[in-house]
Amino acid sequence: MDKLLTIGALARTERLAPETLRYYERVGLIEPTRRTASNYRLYGPEAKRRLRFIRRAQTPGFSLAEIGELLSLHARPEADMGAVKALTEEKISDIDQKIADLQRMRAGLDALAGQCPGHGSTAECPILGALLREDQ
Repeated sequence: MDKLLTIGALARTERLAPETLRYYERVGLIEPTRRTASNYRLYGPEAKRRLRFIRRAQTPGFSLAEIGELLSLHARPEADMGAVKALTEEKISDIDQKIADLQRMRAGLDALAGQCPGHGSTAECPILGALLREDQ
């Protein structure tokens, strides 16, 4: 049988703050295997697997709510994988939108930087002037 870990030991093992684990528990992403008589949380191998899944799912940008959905789908092997694909495609669409927004922001900043000679008084700075303009 695998050894059960306290929240502190699990946090150290997984390089997380104990408060992060408590938060994950509050939002339903992990749960202790059991509690001791003195109410200490004890976590087993499933919690470690879920924490690693959470970290891997955060890397491409899934939110904790989305990760909860993915974990829920994983817990139901009879569920259709189309739901997982749909969540992934939604994430791709979100990322594409963020990229487009960042490209617009960059173009705007690039245009402002192109107007500034980079020397002289800040009173004549076209970047500050554009940011202070009230007609926008």
